[in-house]
This record gives sequence, structure tokens and C-alpha cells, in this order.
Amino acid sequence: QFAWQKTLGNFLAVTGGDRTVSIFDRHGQKINEITLPGNCITLDWDKDGDTLAIITDKSSAIYLWDANANKTSQLDSGMRDAMSFLLWSRVGTLLAVGTTKGNLLIYNRQTSRKIPVLGKHTKRITCGCWSTENLLALGGEDKMITISNQEGDTIRQTSVNSEPSDMQFSVMKTDERVSTRESTVSVVVGKKTLFLFNLNDPDNPIDLKFQQSYGSIVTYRWYGDGYIMIGFSRGCFVVISTHIREIGQEIFQAHNHKDNLTSIAISQSLNKAASCGDNCIKIHDLSDLREMYAIINLDDENKGMLILAWTDDGQLLAVSTRRASLHVFLTKLPILGDACSTRIAYLTSLLEVTIANHVEGELPVTVSVEVEPSFVAIGVYHLAVGMNNRAWFYALGENNVKKLKDVEYLGTVANMHLNSDYAAALFEGKVQLHMIESEGLDAQEERETRLFPADDDKCRILCHALTGDFLIYGTDTGVIHYFYIEDWQYVNEYRHPVGVRKIFPDPNGTRLAFIDEKSDGFVYCPVSDRLYEIPNFSPTIKGILWENWPMDKGVFVAYDDDKAYTYVFHKDAIQGSKVILAGGTDVPFSHKPLLLYNGELTCQTQSGKTNNIYLSTHSFLGNLKDFGPNELAEMLTQTLMLKRFSEAWEICRLLNDPSGWNELAKACLHHMEVDFAIRVYRTFGNAGMVMSLEQIKGIEDHNLLAGHLAMFTGDFNLAQDLYLASSRPTAALEMRKDLQHWDSALQLAKRLAPDQIPFISKEYAMQLEFTGDYINALVHYEKGITRDNKEHDEACLAGIAQMSIRTGDIRRGVNQAIKHPSRLLKRDCGTILESMKQFSEAAQLYEKGQYYDKAASVYIRCKNWAKVGELLSYVSSPKIHLQYAKAKEADGSYKEAVMAYENAKQWDSVIRLYLDHLNNPEKAVNIVRETQSLDGAKMVARFFLKLGDYGSAIQFLVMSKCNNEAFTLAQQHNKMEIYADIISSENTSNEDYQSIALYFEGEKKHFQAGKFFLLCGQYARALKHFIKSPNTEDNLSIEMAIETVGQAKDEALTNQLIDYLMGESDGMPKDAKYLFRLYMALKQYREAARTAIIIAREEQCSGNYRNAHDVLFSMYSELKTQKIKIPSEMATNLMILHSYILVKAHVKRGDHMKGARMLIRVANNISKFPSHIVPILTSTVIECHRAGLKNSAFNFAAMLMRPEYRNKIDPKYKKKIEAMVRRPDTTEAEEPTTACPHCAFQLPECELLCPGCKNSLPYCIATVSAGCNAERKQLVCQDCPERPSPAELGAAPVWQSITGGCESSPLVFGQVLVKGTALLP
Repeated sequence: QFAWQKTLGNFLAVTGGDRTVSIFDRHGQKINEITLPGNCITLDWDKDGDTLAIITDKSSAIYLWDANANKTSQLDSGMRDAMSFLLWSRVGTLLAVGTTKGNLLIYNRQTSRKIPVLGKHTKRITCGCWSTENLLALGGEDKMITISNQEGDTIRQTSVNSEPSDMQFSVMKTDERVSTRESTVSVVVGKKTLFLFNLNDPDNPIDLKFQQSYGSIVTYRWYGDGYIMIGFSRGCFVVISTHIREIGQEIFQAHNHKDNLTSIAISQSLNKAASCGDNCIKIHDLSDLREMYAIINLDDENKGMLILAWTDDGQLLAVSTRRASLHVFLTKLPILGDACSTRIAYLTSLLEVTIANHVEGELPVTVSVEVEPSFVAIGVYHLAVGMNNRAWFYALGENNVKKLKDVEYLGTVANMHLNSDYAAALFEGKVQLHMIESEGLDAQEERETRLFPADDDKCRILCHALTGDFLIYGTDTGVIHYFYIEDWQYVNEYRHPVGVRKIFPDPNGTRLAFIDEKSDGFVYCPVSDRLYEIPNFSPTIKGILWENWPMDKGVFVAYDDDKAYTYVFHKDAIQGSKVILAGGTDVPFSHKPLLLYNGELTCQTQSGKTNNIYLSTHSFLGNLKDFGPNELAEMLTQTLMLKRFSEAWEICRLLNDPSGWNELAKACLHHMEVDFAIRVYRTFGNAGMVMSLEQIKGIEDHNLLAGHLAMFTGDFNLAQDLYLASSRPTAALEMRKDLQHWDSALQLAKRLAPDQIPFISKEYAMQLEFTGDYINALVHYEKGITRDNKEHDEACLAGIAQMSIRTGDIRRGVNQAIKHPSRLLKRDCGTILESMKQFSEAAQLYEKGQYYDKAASVYIRCKNWAKVGELLSYVSSPKIHLQYAKAKEADGSYKEAVMAYENAKQWDSVIRLYLDHLNNPEKAVNIVRETQSLDGAKMVARFFLKLGDYGSAIQFLVMSKCNNEAFTLAQQHNKMEIYADIISSENTSNEDYQSIALYFEGEKKHFQAGKFFLLCGQYARALKHFIKSPNTEDNLSIEMAIETVGQAKDEALTNQLIDYLMGESDGMPKDAKYLFRLYMALKQYREAARTAIIIAREEQCSGNYRNAHDVLFSMYSELKTQKIKIPSEMATNLMILHSYILVKAHVKRGDHMKGARMLIRVANNISKFPSHIVPILTSTVIECHRAGLKNSAFNFAAMLMRPEYRNKIDPKYKKKIEAMVRRPDTTEAEEPTTACPHCAFQLPECELLCPGCKNSLPYCIATVSAGCNAERKQLVCQDCPERPSPAELGAAPVWQSITGGCESSPLVFGQVLVKGTALLP
């Protein structure tokens, strides 16, 4: 067994089976060995670690070893029986000793008093524990637990069902803890259960049992807020809570060891728990037991382990094994370290210091030291370690470290700092500055060492620092001294109201952060002797580190145990220098920061290693492309606070957001980085800011430049202060004028530019007028008069006039306004007076300003009709005319009233006056017709009704939408035809149409009845009346019947009408054209086409060729539109009729060849023209003869000589035709050919059926020939003067002679041609 010295942990007492107790120091050196008469039963240290008590099985004496004197003494217990138990009090100097027969001895080491208590137990005392109230709990083989006071008196006792062991006092966990007194005794009973005995509730002890699979209870430990960790023999440990609601529940369970577990230990200072078993030790973090902190394997210890124990400070962990060996592990080092620039020195073992420079990439160097140091200091070329009043110095070579010397000081050194040549040690309120290596240097003797402060200075130095040039120290009186080493004299002094506790200079010594006795933090600049408070400075701050990265001057972190706070000292800001808090970063448990370099905090840990932490304020130093917009926006804020503008630029470039660029630009202005701000503003296109900054960037006056930048950022008060402190204070006045801060501008002008006061006064007065402060506005308008600036003075006089009226001085204001040349002023003053109900003066000013409408309006309010009449010719407002008209009407002046009503556009009143008072109905009727006034129409209707003119009355009733009255009137006076004519032209309801239809039906007027039934949609009744209607010359009733059926789309009605047209009902067939129109109305185009052919044939037989042509063409067009195939008979007949119609036009133009070709086509189909066979053949012979087509002329002349035609020939041509037949001339030029657009077969131009492909060819409507298809794809002949065809350029005049121009051409159809000449297929 073994036991660590309590509190200090400097000694370890170890015993085995060799009747000795060995005492080792913490470095493993044996200090003493105590020989015993028998085997050691147990040993224990007192609460301070000063005395070790030992009992043996062969002696009744108690052995006491004094750790301070290294001496052993014996204490006679006075007991005759052998001792079995020993334990020191946790709070006092009491030692409890138990015997094998159950007796007890309480020994007070301080007073040497012994209190024997016989019969405390009936059998061996095996276990016990002291409470913090000096209560002693004991357990023995008699299965009893006793609670005694320090006098040995039993105050509680209880029995258990098996032998107790491992007894401990503690506090059970409760919801509301009244006191923290240790009132609970815990004890292991029979190695199976954990027994909890509450002294405050002795009747209700708690017996906790565990799973048999865990094995027996080996040991347990209380920790935290009422938690117990229990170790079991089969390798498990379990955590339970002693809260009454949670008791019996396992909070955590882990099977740490495969075969067995022999001991557990808890270090509250480390917040760690350790268990040992098999051949390893496993360490857990108590804050998260699931996390395995460390595993220590002891491969040589194959027999297993025994006991595990920590020192109180958690620095050392010892474990004993079954092989009679003891292992001690260093679990926590004193955190000692120092930094100089980027080099750090830190303790890596109790007797080892490591020097490293990760920034420069140097390899770590370890230095073995002679003592366990209490301080470490690192310089440019040296390392110093020490304890108490001694320090050892080492020279740092490139590859090795050489010990230089050791120095003794006049007191215990609290702290030390080094630079390249000197060391400064702080001890007992003084600092000794001395050279590290004086040998070999031509140093003056007085410069080798110096003690601060001087003897006459009664202050105590609390802190110090050493830079390359200065020794800086702070005192309890609040004075910070700068001692310049090169000149060996003081160069600066700052007095603070309270003592300065810690100081931290930046690497150059030009800025100093310090913490005073109130735990407030400040930054001091010795160059300017200015002090800046550090905001949000936590009172728990332990130290400050300045940034060592050369580009990040002004950044420092203040740290405590849990957090590092990043601060930035903004030196060149437009608001002046200040310190801001940039953010905080969590520091892991037991980490001490040593070095800050580019946002990376190097910390020393308890394990003797370093760990790098990246400050949360420097998260932008990673790969920016890995972050999203939200993270980048946060990083932008960080970079701007840290003045890292280059990184901010990259973030803005990735964000590509105008707001980000704007934020960067504003930050540049804030820190007076003008060139960078120009670059940023230029990037996102703010030309105005670029130009403004370009104008000021060369300004050398700091205050003037800062004033401009403050103005740009909108801090105008700051800008004014900076301007006034600059070399050009008038800039403040210019700024206030530009901002229209006239009150401030006026105050500045009085001091800086008195000649500007009148102009500023005017502007200030205008602002006051706008805010309603008329009295002060009047004062400033009066101050604004210069008497040498006409335009300015007129504006001031106008303001005086208005403000005089506003303040009640109406006479002055009106006179001023009348004298003033401005019309607008008169209007504005008039408006003010009108609002003040000063109508007479307001009207006067309106009239003077030629605002006649307003003047007349105000005169009306005054009832000054005479003045209104005078102004009426200038007035344009209908409202005023209306008011005047009403007044004149009331006076009986109707003519003047009518004129005024007309000017006011009040037509109803005009009509009323014309009818009622001026007896001029014609004028009233004209006005009604022009204005379509409903009320006017009613008045006129009533007027005509009085006169008995019912037709006119009906007309105006309909106009006034009084249809029911009009209908009744028409019915009463037999004027329904008039009413019907009027209403059929109006947008009228079906009910009105039905009323009229029913009336006509009753009157047997079938046509009118049918017409109005059609309008109201009653098609069957409409058709019935149209059929009954007697026929007229124009057969209008049939046309209406067709329209009715066409709208109805009802098969029964259609059949009824067809029967009527075919004569089925009355035996009188109607003209076929009506049947054609019916089919067209019904969109039955095929039936319409057949009918059209029949009609055209009848018309053709009757000689009405134009009618026949029109019928066919209209049908042709409709079929084309409906995309229905054209019957070949229709197409052929249309082509022949069209050819016939074109003959006259070609002949009239003298184009006999085209005329002849058309006539040849007609003559070849002469049977289709039975009424004019001879005249057509005669014309054909004549035109063929004229065109030189002699053979064709002969053939048709021979046809005319037939008996049935010969006598019908016009005598005028008869002899010539007979001569042609008698003397035939058969010469004839061949007809020109053209290519078929479908197959390219060459065929005559006038041939419209291709012999090659049997396709019908499209033809020109001007020439009825296929010759215009010079280009195969040219299916439309644009035969028009505007757009001539590539084929028949001469056809345009022909077409114009037929149609009068292509705009009105009846042959323009379908979607083939919009304007011009179409080709008919």
C-alpha cells in the first residue's frame, strides 16, 4: 500500500511486506526509510501533509514521521490489544486509532491529548471516516456502524447485515439544499451492497443492490453534486445519483476492463476519473464520461494491479501492482511558459523545458534543468528558469543549449523577463535589471545592474515588462515608468488613479495594455500620452497577448480560464483612437495562452504540450470558397473590425453583393484608408464617391481629411468638430449649408463668415416657415435683406409679406404683396388670407395677381355678385359659372343664367330654361341631340307630350331610356311603327322587342312582328310571320326568313323554309337565289355550290353573265375560305365567264391578241352562251382577224355561215365574214408556250389543263392565262402598279379598267393575296 502526502503531494509513502515504510519525493528520489517491528497495518497523512502516521501488527506504538524535519517519532497508544485502524481528521489535528478488540483512541497532536474509548465496538474496527464537522464514523466486524463526536461519544449507531468496509462521509443530492453539512455515511456491506445512512433520517437508511453480473464492489468514490462512482470486480464501473428521485438508477455504466477492476480514483482538480484493472489504466473526463481521455498500458504487469491514487493537485497518479512495484505518472504539469517574439519556452516535464518557434519553423529544443522551476523566461538569445530566489540562465545556440550561470536575488522571484542583453526580475515589490552576460562585454559597471525603484521612492512594483529598448513597470501607486536602457534613464511616466497590477507591452513597446487594481483594462500610448479604456473588460482576465504578426498591429487578446477576447486598437479612425471588442473564443480547459500570431493562439496545456486554437474572429483565414453567403457575410464583419481589408476584398469578390462592397468602403473611410476606399467604390461603380475621394486624397491636414470622411459617412457633428480643428474651419460652414442645417450654419457664420449671414438667414427663415415657426421666420427674413442683391431681397420681401399675414399683421402683408412684382406671391398670400377667412383681402390679391377664377370664387363667398360679373369673362371654372348662373336665375335674369349654365356645361339647366322660361324648344332639342342628356331628353319629351306631338315625345322618351313609357304612349296613340323604328336602332332589351312583336302580331302586321321576334331570339315565331308576310318586289320577307333560319340553326325551321322556297306549302316555287342564300346562311357550302351552279347556268342562259360570274366567284371564295374542294364544273364555268368579262377591257386597250385569246376560249364553249351565240362568234372572228390569228378567224367565220346563224349576223360584218370564208387564209403564228408549274411540261399560255400531269393550272385574273408562271413558285401575280409582276407587267391597266384599282377588286380573296392580282387555280 502507499499514500500521497496530502495538499502538497511532494512525498509518497510506500510499504510492503518487508516491515519498512519508504518515503520518496515527487521525482522518485528516496528521502527516508522507516524500519518497523512488524508489518505495516495502515498509514495516513494529516490534512496539511506535515505528519505521516503508521501502525504495525506487532506494536501498540504509533510511528509519526515529520515531513518538514525528516524525523521519525513514536507515540505510545496505551492500548494493550493490537491496532487495526488509523485515520487523521480532515479538518483538524485529531488522529483516530482502532484496535482488534473494538477499542478506540482519539489523539490530538496539537495538544497531545489522548482520549481512549473502550468498547466502542465489540469486535475489530475495520473501517472509518471523518466528516468536515469532525464526526467520526466507524465500522467493525461486529456489523455495527457508530457515529461519534471528537470526544469519542457515540451520537448515532446502526447495524448492518454483513461486515462493513470502505466508509465515507458525504452530502446527498437534494432539490433545495439547506446546508452543505456532510450528513450521509456511505459504506460497502458484504462487498455486495452500498449502504447510505443519513444522520438526519436515521430510521430510513438506503440499501443499494447491484446486478450480480457486475461482481463484488471493489471501491467507490463520491464526486460532483451527490454522484457516486462504483467500481466492480469484473471490470465495470457504474455512476449513480443520490437524489431521492434518481436513486437506484444507473446514470452511466462502462465495462472498462476485460477481467477485473481493482481500484478507481477521482481528481476533482483535474475533473478526471481513473480506473485500473488487468494491466492498464483508463482515464475519463468527468464532464463527459463517454469520452476516454487516456489509456495507460502496463504490459509488464501481467499479474494485475492493486491500488490507484492521485495527488490532491492531480499532478501525479500512482498505481501499485501485484509484482510489488509502484508506477507514478505525471498527469498534470505546472503551466509555466513564456514567449519572446514568436519563440516560446514551456515546461514539458518537472525538470525539462522545451523551446520552440513554430512560426519560423525551427525544431523544438529540450533543456534539462536542475530544479523543478516556479518561473520560466525566454529572451532573444537566453533562457532563464528558477525557483525561490535563484535563477539559472542558459545560452541558446543554433544546435545546442549551454548553461551560463545561476543568480541569487534578494527575495523570492515572482516573475522574470529577458531581452537580448538584460534580465529583469521582480521580487518583493522591487525589480532588479541586470546584464545576462557581462563577461567579455565592454560594459560600464553602473550599467550592469540596477534596482528599481530608487530608495527614496516608497512605492511597491506590482508588475514589469522588458522590451528591446525599455524596462516598463507599474506600481501600487498607479505610476507606469518607462526606463530607456540605452540611455540608462527614465523617459516617460504615466500616473493612473489606482495601482497597476499587470502590464503587457506590444512587441515594439509603443503601446501598453495594463490591468489595474479594480480589474479594469486600458491601452496606453506613451508617444501621445493618451489612455484608452478597453470596453467590456471581464474582471476575471488573467493576461493579455499582443498580435505578433507584423501586418496586424493593434490586435490583442485578453484571456481568462474559459475564454479569449479579441480586441482591436483602432489608431487612425475618424472618430479618434479607440479600442473595440471584436469577439470571443472559448479556451479549452486548463489551457494557458502563450503566443498570438495571425489569429492563431498557441496555448500550453497541463500535459506539457502546446495546442493551437484559431480565434473565432479570424475564421476568414481558411479556404473562403468552402463557405456559404451567410458565413461569408459574418467573416466580412470580422475582417472589417480587424482592418484586414485585403481579406475583406476577397470576401466581397466571392459574395458579389453591392451591400458587402458598400460595407467595405465605409470601413475604409472610417479608418481613413482613402486609396483603398477609392478602389472599392470604383469596383462597384460609385462614380460620385470616387470623384469626391480623388479630390481629397492629397490633403495632408489630418483633421481636415477626417472631417471630409466623417461627412461622407454621415457623422456631421463629428465632421464639424474636425473641420473647426483643422486649417480650414470654413469647411464646417460649407457643410452645414449643403446639408441645410441653417441654425448651425448661422451660428458658424457669425464666427467664420459674417457676410454670409443674410443668405443663411433667408434659407433658415424658409425652413422655419416650413415647420410653422412664423414669428422667427419673419425675423430671419428681415435679417436677410441686403439692399444690394435684388433677386435675394425680393425673395426676402415675399417671405416678409407672407409671414406678416401669418402672424396677424394683415395690412402690412397685403401692402407688401401688392407692391411686390410676383404674381405667385399674390396667389400664395391670397391663399393664406382665404384660410384665415379674410375673403375681401384675399379676393383683392387674387384679382391683382390675375387669378380670376380664385378671385371670383372668393367674391362669391362674399356675395359680391357685381364683382363676379365683372370677372366672369376671364373665368374658366365651371363651378363659378354655375354659382353665378344659379344666382342670376334666382334674380330672373334667364338669358344671363342660360349663358352661365352653358359655360358651366350644365346642359339640363340650359334645356330647362329654354323650355320653361325662354320658349325656345328648337334650341333645347338641338342641345339634347348634341349632349345625349337623359334628363334633358325627359324634359323635351314632356314638352312635346304637352304639345300633342307624340312621335317626338316617343323619340325623346326612348332617348331618356324610358322605354316602358314610350311603348305605352305609342300603343295609346297608334305610333308603334315610330317607336319600333326608334327602338330597333337602340341597344334594347329582349323584353322591349317582345312587347313590340306581340303588338304587331295582334295588329296582323306579320313582317314587323317577325322582325321583332327575330330581334328577341324567338326564331320559330319570327319565321312563321315572315312566311305569312305578303311578298313585295324586293322580297324582303324572304331575305329576313333566311336570316332567321341562319341565326336559329334549327333543322326543323330549316326544312320548313326549304319547303316554302321549293313551293311545297303554297305551290309557288321561289327564285333559286334564295335557296342559295339560305344554304350560305346555314354554311352548307356544298349544297350552296350546287345551287350556285344552277343559278349561274340560268343567269348565263338569260344572258346575265356578270350576275352569273358574281354568283360563282362568291361561292368559289367561300369554298376556298372553308377549305372545301372546288367542283370542276364551277371552276371551269367561272374561268369561261371571267374570260368573257375581260374581253372588252383588252379590246378597249387595243390589246387584240389577249382579247382574241379570251374570245377563242369563250367561242369554244359557245353552248354556254345561248342568248348571244352570233354576237360572240362575230366578235371572235373580228378580234382574231385583228390579232393576225387568220386560221382561228376562218374557223369561227365558217361556223357563222351555218344556216341557223347566218341570217342573224349583223349586216355590217356579214360581207366581210363571207369574204373570209370564200377566200380562206389559214396562216397563224403559234401561241407562246410556258412551263407547267407542276411538271415543267411546255404548253400554250392559254391552255389551263396540263396534258403532261393532268393538273389544272393557276391563272392570272387579269389575263386568264398561265403565262405569268415564269417562275414556277410564283403562284401569285402581283399585277399592280405598286408591286408589278415578273410575268405580266402590262396587265395592271387592264385590271384597273375592270375594277377601278386593286383596292376594290372583287377578285381579291382568301389568304392568297392581300393586295393585287390573284391567280385562280
